Amino acid sequence: QVQLVESGGGLVQAGGSLSLSCAASGRTFSSYLMGWFRQAPGKEREFVASITWNADGTDYADSVKGRFTISRDNAKNTAILQMRSLKLEDTAVYYCAAGRYGGRLNRSGSAYGYWGQGTQVTVSS
Repeated sequence: QVQLVESGGGLVQAGGSLSLSCAASGRTFSSYLMGWFRQAPGKEREFVASITWNADGTDYADSVKGRFTISRDNAKNTAILQMRSLKLEDTAVYYCAAGRYGGRLNRSGSAYGYWGQGTQVTVSS
C-alpha cells in the first residue's frame, strides 16, 4: 500500500520553470512504477510522464517531451517532475501516481492503483 502527497505547485510565468515533488509512504515504494498526470480546467485527465522502478526507462507525452523531466529517489521515497519552458497550456492540476508493475511503462491511468491529491500549476502570460 502506498500513500502519495504532491507539493511544489504554484503560479509561474510562461517560459519559466517549476519542480513538483511526490512524497510516498510505503516500504515497497522502490518497486513501483511512478507516473505524473494532469487535468486542465474542463478537460479530461491526461498522461504526462512515467518512470520505471529502477529508473532504467522513462516515457513522456509528446506535449511535454524535451521540456519536462521525471526522476525518482527511492532512498527518499520521492518522485520529481521538473518542468521548464512552461506554456499556458501546461496549466492544470498535476497528480502523481504509483502502479504495482514497476518495470513496465504505462500511459494508462488504469495501471496506477495509488494517486495523490493533486497540486495546482498555473502558467500566466
